[in-house]
Amino acid sequence: MKKIIKWYILPLGILILSLVAALFAGSKSISVKDIIKVLSGGGSAFQKVIIFQVRIPRIIATASTGAALSVSGYLIQNNLNNTLASPGILGINNGAGLFVLLFACLFPYHYAGKCFAAFIGALLVTTAICILASVTGMSKTSIVLSGVAFSALCLSVIDIIISLKPETVADRVAFQIGGFNALNINSVKFAVPFIIIILIASLIMAPSLDILMLGDDVAGGLGLNIKFYRAAHILFAALLSGAAVSMCGIIGFMGLIVPNVVRLFYRGNSRGGIFLCMVIGASFLTLCDLLGRSLVYPYELPCGLFLSLIGAPFLVWMLIKKRKRLGMA
Repeated sequence: MKKIIKWYILPLGILILSLVAALFAGSKSISVKDIIKVLSGGGSAFQKVIIFQVRIPRIIATASTGAALSVSGYLIQNNLNNTLASPGILGINNGAGLFVLLFACLFPYHYAGKCFAAFIGALLVTTAICILASVTGMSKTSIVLSGVAFSALCLSVIDIIISLKPETVADRVAFQIGGFNALNINSVKFAVPFIIIILIASLIMAPSLDILMLGDDVAGGLGLNIKFYRAAHILFAALLSGAAVSMCGIIGFMGLIVPNVVRLFYRGNSRGGIFLCMVIGASFLTLCDLLGRSLVYPYELPCGLFLSLIGAPFLVWMLIKKRKRLGMA
């Protein structure tokens, strides 16, 4: 019972509190009483627009993006057996962002296509890294470095597109750093269902991830189809990243920070790890977005800015920790 409270009920409680806090905070002053009235079916038309068309979609977007990027990082790290890997560092987020911008240049009002383009970009970068790794026989550390190179390449092309066609994004700074102040409700409608479906599929297939982590020889001896399940987990990671980027732009470090924080405290199976990444990631990004809206009110800072400020020192700490563990200090 103590384990259930510690690993499931407590994280869910924190998530609920963060979602409630985000609902009651905003640039438009609406009292708690009025918000409750609106949720009960009352309130003015203006209040209903603010709650149902601005705040609730934004809460759904932040929570689902946080969960998606965190689980994506967890899947990538476990498949590569490298805690430094993440969709941001491997260039998957930037690949998705690049294709979102390319699609926006050609079809600016097709939101379903925008989400699909993010999937394609994420998949292409992931496939390129996997092919490069298999052909060259690179080490897992070299795969991460290759991802950094792909990330820089995609980011350079993104900068060129935004410089030449700034109208492709409503808020170029928010897109490049990652944020929700230019969130489009149509993007939420298309991306969130995909994220939910893939998160459920990840939970269902989590036991195969535990077997893969035993090593290919052991997993093959147990009868697991290694290529199929590894490809499925990488595919899930890419799709989650693509869906997230299509809503909020390029948010970095989310897939690095949350999975490693979960591993510091949780030593259970992959299903529990995925669940904790979902809940903690959703809470963390929701609180970062809330901080961005509240810290310099009435102005708004992209939540990706806070993640960069936290993520860069966190990455340095991870590198130092890994170096000491290998006895290289």
